[in-house]
Amino acid sequence: MSEFTAVVKQEEDWWVGWIEEVPGVNCQERTYEELKETLEITLKEALEGGR
Repeated sequence: MSEFTAVVKQEEDWWVGWIEEVPGVNCQERTYEELKETLEITLKEALEGGR
């Protein structure tokens, strides 16, 4: 299992984040928990698409 770096910031009412090692994996959600879940899903989809 690989490790990835998630960068997470709160911008006013939104949480934004991205995965540093995988271009295009970035998300925006209203809560921190939603952002973590969405980042994980988006990262999995990006890695599966690159096979």
